[in-house]
Parts: sequence; structure tokens; C-alpha cells
Amino acid sequence: MPEPHIPKLEDHEDPPPAAAKGAAPRPARGKSLVTIGLEVLLISVGVFLGLAGEQWREDRRHHELAESSLRNFRSEMEENRKAVQAVKDYHATLQKELQAYLAKDHKTRNTADVKIQGLRFIQFEETAWDLALTTQALTYIDRDLALALSRVYNLQKTFNALTQGMTQAMYVLPWQDNFDGFAGAAETYYGDAVFLEPKLIQQYDELTRRIDRELGDATPDKAISK
Repeated sequence: MPEPHIPKLEDHEDPPPAAAKGAAPRPARGKSLVTIGLEVLLISVGVFLGLAGEQWREDRRHHELAESSLRNFRSEMEENRKAVQAVKDYHATLQKELQAYLAKDHKTRNTADVKIQGLRFIQFEETAWDLALTTQALTYIDRDLALALSRVYNLQKTFNALTQGMTQAMYVLPWQDNFDGFAGAAETYYGDAVFLEPKLIQQYDELTRRIDRELGDATPDKAISK
């Protein structure tokens, strides 16, 4: 007995149409121009936001560095002002006594007229300045204020150079052996000190007020130079 033929679905599927002879293959459907444009736009926005965020963080770091340096400068100048104020009057008095002593004839000079109670040199603190130079913090501080700070620290360096010279003179001309020679060097030194000390105090006060104004304004545009 012959087997019954069970038709399969595959038997009824139409074969794929043969490609026309010589016809080009149909290209795969690509992304539309609108889709490509949106992707480019999103990538550009992401890059822009990333750069803007990085710039904001960098500006914020500069602002914090400038503010920290200004606080260091203010604290250091307060200490230096106290040091100058503590010896200013003594230096002025000693300079007058030395001047009066040297103005007399050698035979009438009396060393007891010069009441030396130590030379009382000033040791200026300059840590804030050195740190600002190392971290380049002055770059982010207002230019006029940075110049004013530079001037006061240069004035301190001038004072330090005078003190170093006087220290050397103390060993070359010890007052126990040659009081007149020592008195001449000391009178010159204290004459310069009496001239420089009021200028230093004035600059400390002016800079402290300026720094207070800078720190009082929390906007980066004020504390950080553009």
C-alpha cells in the first residue's frame, strides 16, 4: 500500500526571487541624518560640559589657593608688625643717644650716656612669601595687591641686609675694645632703622586693610586676578 504524502510547509514556501541578472545588491538601511546629527550634538554637549566642569574646578582651586595665601600673609604681617612695634621706640631712643655721644668731643664722651640694653634686632617672618612663590599663588592674587606685598617683603629684606651688616660690625668692632667705632656703626644702623620702621608699620596696616577687603568679598573675581 503506498504511503500517504503529508505536505510540508516548506514545500509551499515560494523560493526567494532570483536577483535580476546584472542588478546591484540592495544596500543595508543606514542611520538617518537626523539620528547622526543628534548623536553628534549629544557628544558635543557632553564634551562641553566636561570641559566646563574641569574649568570650574580649576578656577575654584585657584580661588582657594589665593584666599589661603592672603590669610597667611595677613597673619604673618601681624606678627612682623608686633616685632617692629616692640623695638621701634627703643631703637629711636638708642639712636639719639648714640648721635649725642658721637657729637661730643672725644675727651668729654662718656659711654654711660649710651644705655644699651641689647641691640634688639628684628627677625622677620617670611614663610608666607616663600610658600606663595613655591605654589605660584601670587599668580591668582590681584596684581596691585601682589605688587604691594612684594614691596613690603623687599623692604624687610633691605632691613635684614642692614642687620646682617651690623652683626658683622659687632665682631669686627666689639664695644668693649672700641666703643667709638662700634657707636659709629650702630648710629648709622639705627638711623636707617628709625627711618624704615615707621614705613613698615604703615605698609603693614595698609596691606592688612586691603587683604581684609579681599577676604570679605567671597566672589572669585576679587580675590583672584583675571
